Amino acid sequence: MRLLLDTHAFLFWVYAHEELGEAARRLIADRRNEVFFSVASSWEMAIKVGLGKLKLDGPLEEIIPEELLRNGFSLLPIEHAHVLAVSTLPRRHGDPFDRLLISQARASGLTLVTRDEKLKGYGVPLAW
Repeated sequence: MRLLLDTHAFLFWVYAHEELGEAARRLIADRRNEVFFSVASSWEMAIKVGLGKLKLDGPLEEIIPEELLRNGFSLLPIEHAHVLAVSTLPRRHGDPFDRLLISQARASGLTLVTRDEKLKGYGVPLAW
């Protein structure tokens, strides 16, 4: 299975947070699955750190690369086609980062690991 982590799923995994769903935990831990982390999530985290809304145990520019390497996650770039496809999505969800993740998951055939119920109905498999 090919997975794309929502930003909160990545943080819950990295910090072993109890809110990470058991099914999501098993999927991420299963080394047969390919796990992706989007540049969109890095961007979202950078904004939240800059605003003081997200506190981390170290510098973002160190944490993300270290965790990607430690966990064997692949970085998913933002492609122009991903951005353009956002305009075709129904307006069920207003968060621009989540809409971009949906677009990326659709384009790449990925299952989105998220607890966000608002992301149902976009034609993307979800796991939590």
